[in-house]
Amino acid sequence: MTDLSAPPHPFDSAVGLSPALRGRTRPEYANMVGPFGGITAATLVRALEQHPDRLGDPLAITVNYLAPLVDGEFDVTARAARTNRTNQHWLLELSQDGTVTTTASAVTGLRRDTWADTEISPPTAPDPEDVAVQEFPEFIAWARNYEMRFVRGAIPTEEAVEQPDSTSTLWVRDAPPRPLDHPALTALCDVFTPRVFLRRGRAMPASTVSMTVYFHADAAELAEVGEDFVLGTARGHRYTGGHFDQSGQLWSRGGTLLATTHQLVYFKD
Repeated sequence: MTDLSAPPHPFDSAVGLSPALRGRTRPEYANMVGPFGGITAATLVRALEQHPDRLGDPLAITVNYLAPLVDGEFDVTARAARTNRTNQHWLLELSQDGTVTTTASAVTGLRRDTWADTEISPPTAPDPEDVAVQEFPEFIAWARNYEMRFVRGAIPTEEAVEQPDSTSTLWVRDAPPRPLDHPALTALCDVFTPRVFLRRGRAMPASTVSMTVYFHADAAELAEVGEDFVLGTARGHRYTGGHFDQSGQLWSRGGTLLATTHQLVYFKD
């Protein structure tokens, strides 16, 4: 039974929106400049979920970060550009004081019972209970909302050196634990630190320019995960001209591919 007197989970407070789609930034999810990008993307998915015209579950979203949010209130607009028989195309904007800071396009839709297969396999990893929890620097506030257990490719320390490969693999879940849903899955797709940190062996100015998430799991499959860990893995591809791309996947403990994600990231060396 749900305890109605208990305070909301910090994640639900962070992505909470009024019926008019107004929200507020939360210091718990602050990043070095503005909020954690994953919480912004998750808020847009929440806006989709509570829209009265929505058809089906989230299938995909692409979020473009135009400018950092400042602390305070913001407004989201969501408009269905087209509704087909089984899918729906959305345009979203997040703004503060009339200035647009984030845009997104999204697809929702009805999932049909069809032939299915998964061509890739999850990375090999020990059980999360056998992996130590990673501690993050105090100034990265948003990371305290996640329990991260790195199998490979943890954030660089002061003793780190350049690496030939940027792959990170980790078990991760909300802290405190929270049942997985599409907004939370969206935010988890952004827990991977910029891949250039691992390649260069140090932190440097970097920020996501655009992030896409493809949702492969429906609500029932996410409910099966519940409050358990998911296994995430990500790597970069090419670093050039102050930008690079990175791709990642999120898997359930049972080996179900939940989401794939792709980012374009700006960096300054």
